Amino acid sequence: MSRNEPGPTTQDAGSAPSIPLSDPTHGRNGEPSIGNLVKDASASVSTLFRSEVALAKAELVGEAKKAGAGTGLLVVAGVMALYSSFFFFFFLAELLDNWMPRWLAFLIVFLILVFITVVMAFVGYVLFRKVRGPKKTIASVKEVPTVLPGGHSGSSSSPAKRTADGEHPELPRAHDPAKG
Repeated sequence: MSRNEPGPTTQDAGSAPSIPLSDPTHGRNGEPSIGNLVKDASASVSTLFRSEVALAKAELVGEAKKAGAGTGLLVVAGVMALYSSFFFFFFLAELLDNWMPRWLAFLIVFLILVFITVVMAFVGYVLFRKVRGPKKTIASVKEVPTVLPGGHSGSSSSPAKRTADGEHPELPRAHDPAKG
């Protein structure tokens, strides 16, 4: 039913809509309460965070499409290079066939390919052996309990208690101005 159609309405015939004269989020003295301030701050931070994530998504989608297209073209180029390398090595064997028996020419090309394969596999193995875990990230994650509320109590081996080595000292409790 539209507003112009006659019929029952939610308003009484003799009443008018009212506008509140005070902000319902404010306390008795007209100042916002701490609870409402915290609620507003957390809502603002949440909105800001969501907006930043949406902006990052919007920027990255276009870049990801470009990167995907570039990656696809590089894969096609790599496959074509692999297929054309067959013809290069066949050409090399036919070239060597001019100076030696055909079977020896193809054997030499085969041994060259095996040698290249072994060298690349060894270099790859050495590179993989040098890979190490993310030490800084692990150390950072281990320090997270020292900054979380309630993370300061516990045994004497707690990371929050170690201050002799110049590490993070224990944080004092927050002062509540309402309690005086």
